[in-house]
Amino acid sequence: SHFDDYETYMSAGSAGELGRRRGLEQLGFWRKILAHPSYDAFWQDQAVDKLLAARPLHVPVMIVHSFWDQEDIYGAIAVYQAIEPKDTNNDKVFLVMGPWYHGQSIEDGGTLGALKFNSNTALYFRQKILRPFLAQYLKEGAPRAEIAPVSAYETGTDTWRHLPAWPAGCASGCTVQPTPLYLAAGLKLRFDQPKANDATFEEYVSDPAKPVPFRARPIQPVGYYDAGLTWPQWLVDDQREASGRPDVVVFVSEVLTAPVKISGQPIVNLIASTSGTDADWVVKLIDVYPDEVAGQPEMGGYQLMVSADIFRGRYRESLETAKAIAPNKPLPYRFALPTANHVFLPGHRLMVQVQSSWFPLYDRNPQKFVPNIFWAKPEDYQKAVHRVYHAPNSASFIELPLVTTP
Repeated sequence: SHFDDYETYMSAGSAGELGRRRGLEQLGFWRKILAHPSYDAFWQDQAVDKLLAARPLHVPVMIVHSFWDQEDIYGAIAVYQAIEPKDTNNDKVFLVMGPWYHGQSIEDGGTLGALKFNSNTALYFRQKILRPFLAQYLKEGAPRAEIAPVSAYETGTDTWRHLPAWPAGCASGCTVQPTPLYLAAGLKLRFDQPKANDATFEEYVSDPAKPVPFRARPIQPVGYYDAGLTWPQWLVDDQREASGRPDVVVFVSEVLTAPVKISGQPIVNLIASTSGTDADWVVKLIDVYPDEVAGQPEMGGYQLMVSADIFRGRYRESLETAKAIAPNKPLPYRFALPTANHVFLPGHRLMVQVQSSWFPLYDRNPQKFVPNIFWAKPEDYQKAVHRVYHAPNSASFIELPLVTTP
């Protein structure tokens, strides 16, 4: 029988205490992590994207990114952004983005969790993109690889797109226009701004004693399919598990009559308050499937996470310096979500979920400001009332990288 990691982490309380119980303090790196909870010089000086940006580009590079990378959804795109400006002829830096978990590009790419693709996407990558690239530079007499600077799988339509740059939207003629998708009164999502007489906020109680699990319990330990574990697919889990909770606020659009395509990083602009002095904000952009899906009845009503992340409120002003939050004051929180290349199809709906814990993927915020959350004491954890605002002068929205065609 399998124990529940949710219970394991809850019983320890804090990350520091969990490490102490497991004897991790004998590891020098663990001690350094505990000593540097903020993005200070210790972390900045070893950030690979910054190190690469400071060096010249000498060799051709192919960067492979997985849209549902459960272990490093940041790295590949950050490296691309760091070195692409050095590729003045657009022929040395190649970016590939697939509908995969971490490392699935070398596995079977026909499915991911409940998602079934119309081809083996990973095999296509290896045969049509990777092999010609390696042959050109490593095999004598091999032909020039006819591959685009960017090969981006388009989720939603199940199509490979071959692009001149990223984000580009399409091969030619498209523009990517940052477009606000507003969290609106009545738990709606709309592309028009809130109106003056609308309700001004949604409210929920965030209780660290009952944090929102990041997936359905029991929470399995981190591990791969060969060990019978489903950790690789959690980013495509059905989010209905969360949307039924009272401490998760859910905003939904009307049923789409035309496709909505995004290419790039959605940017969260959240106006929120807490009755405490610290808070975490988890924001998820979700594709809600129609109630009935032909040929795949198990996908009826499915809530697929397209892009999501967590932001620790104490870093609202600076990732380097933690600062207490003024209680009961609506404040702006602006942060980027992971890169997406997705089409929300007609008949689907857009959804945004907002919550304040994602446990135990991330440690709980005590919701009372303490110098180092890794060492928060049991008495530091307190309930707080959180509000998400959607008034004209304090509108919360996600800036979507919306693709428009002429």
